[in-house]
Amino acid sequence: MKLAAIDIGSNAARLLISEASPNSAGVMDFTKLNLVRVPLRLGFDVFNDNIISEKKAMHLIDTIKAYKLLLDVYEVKYLKACATSAMRDASNAAAILQEVRTQTGIDIKVISGQEEAAFIYENHVAENMDKTKSYLYIDVGGGSTELTLFGGGKQIFKESFNIGTIRLLQQQVTDAQWQGLKDFLKQQLKYVGPVIAIGSGGNINKIFSLSKRKEGKPLSLDTLKDYYKEFSNFTVEERIHLYNLREDRADVIVPALQIYINVMRWADSQEIYVPKIGLADGLIHALYEEIAVSH
Repeated sequence: MKLAAIDIGSNAARLLISEASPNSAGVMDFTKLNLVRVPLRLGFDVFNDNIISEKKAMHLIDTIKAYKLLLDVYEVKYLKACATSAMRDASNAAAILQEVRTQTGIDIKVISGQEEAAFIYENHVAENMDKTKSYLYIDVGGGSTELTLFGGGKQIFKESFNIGTIRLLQQQVTDAQWQGLKDFLKQQLKYVGPVIAIGSGGNINKIFSLSKRKEGKPLSLDTLKDYYKEFSNFTVEERIHLYNLREDRADVIVPALQIYINVMRWADSQEIYVPKIGLADGLIHALYEEIAVSH
C-alpha cells in the first residue's frame, strides 16, 4: 500500500512517499520510496509581515502541482497534507490553501503546535526505548520548537514554543520567550531525574551526518557546542563551501544548534539521539492508523 505525506514547514516543503507492507513477523514496515524537499522558506515572509507574498504563494502552488504529478506517477492512493508554524501565523493562509485546493485537488490542513508534536511522536521511537528512563523529544523547525516528554513508557507532556530557526534569524524571539521555555522545562522536569534527548529536524540530522557518528550512537552536548562555535566563526557563504551545505541549511543551522543546546542545558541532558525522524514520517504513520481503523 502506497502512502504519502506533505509537510509544509516554515523553511521547506516536503513530500514523502512510502510503501507500507507487513514484515515476516506481521509488523508493518514503512519503506521510503521518495522524499522531495523544496526550500520555499515561507517563514521569511510570515514572521516579518504576517503574510505570504504573492511570489511565495505561486511557488507553493507550483510545488504542490509538481507533488501531485509525482503522486499520480507513483499511483499513491492515500495522502495526508499538513502545514505548520508559518501557515499558522499567515493572515492569508486560508486563501492560499483554498487556491491550492482549487488548482490541485489537494487539501492541506493547518495543524497546531500540539498536533505537530503528537504527529512527530507517531514515529513510536519511544516504544523501543528503555521504560525506566525519561526521554525528551526536541523537534526544531523554522517557526517553532516542539517538545514531548516520555517517562515510564507514557507521554508526560507535549508543548510547542514559537522559537524557531527563521524567527531567530529575524530577531523575532524575545528574552521573555527564552525565559518562558527555560522556566517550563525546569518546572516540568523538577522531579523527573536525568532525561535523554531525542532530536528531530533537518538541522540535527545534518549535524549528525557531519559528525560521522555511527547510526544509533548519540551526540554529546559538548559536540553540539563545538559545532555551534565552529559554525559561528564563518559566514553563511563560507559554511556552504566548507561543509557542503545548501544555502537554506547554512543560515539556519546556527540558530538550530542554539535551540538544541539551550533545551539540553535546561533539561540537564548530556546526550542526544538522532533517529532521522520528522513530521512527514509521523504523518505517514498516522495516515496508516486511520486507514487501518476504517477498514
